[in-house]
Amino acid sequence: MDIPLSAVYVQDGDWIVAWIEEIPGVMTQGKTIDEARANLQDALQMTIAARRELTRRKTQGQEIVRREAFTAAP
Repeated sequence: MDIPLSAVYVQDGDWIVAWIEEIPGVMTQGKTIDEARANLQDALQMTIAARRELTRRKTQGQEIVRREAFTAAP
């Protein structure tokens, strides 16, 4: 399943601020759109990793089932 995500880029002084419209908290900046886009991909990966870790900590000691739900488009 491909889930299209929308990146928003806004010039703010010398920086381009970027965020993913559909996922609160995934935000970064860069000197160019290409740099901001690369940083945004990193921010998304770090956010997903952090959410996984939080879930693991929250459910530690509990019997849970974890399966891949789907793969989002790069």
